[in-house]
Amino acid sequence: MAASTTGKQVGRVKPSRIVDLQQHRDERGCISIAESRWTAGFPIRRVYFLHEVTDGASRGGHAHRELEQLFIAAHGGFTLRLDDGFHQAEHRLDTPGTALYVGPMVWRDLSDFSPDGVCLVLASHHYDEADYYREYEEFLRDSRRQT
Repeated sequence: MAASTTGKQVGRVKPSRIVDLQQHRDERGCISIAESRWTAGFPIRRVYFLHEVTDGASRGGHAHRELEQLFIAAHGGFTLRLDDGFHQAEHRLDTPGTALYVGPMVWRDLSDFSPDGVCLVLASHHYDEADYYREYEEFLRDSRRQT
């Protein structure tokens, strides 16, 4: 199944977008490829993954000032809800051949993980707490100020 999308394009600094990963398939299986320059569009400096997410739990619940990310459903599926302070969108990722690019100044919530869901994230920067918006109201104030 391909990624399903509802809502408008989100991200006023760099709009979110679905990215089809390069894939090579033969009788042995399939390999999906994500590269910094060609796929992500940013240097990949950090890789992490979310797994064994408790039923009904959500992850994310924050935005970034500068960080760019590529989200991939490495196994199973999950839903990303995006909000740039003006527009919202919802994306269901459930195939490892499709990724979702999310740029800076976009609030993200991840939820509805399948029991076997694994969310692989490629990030443009190393972890930096100063890059995070943890409070939605502060994020809204700053995102709407950038008009």
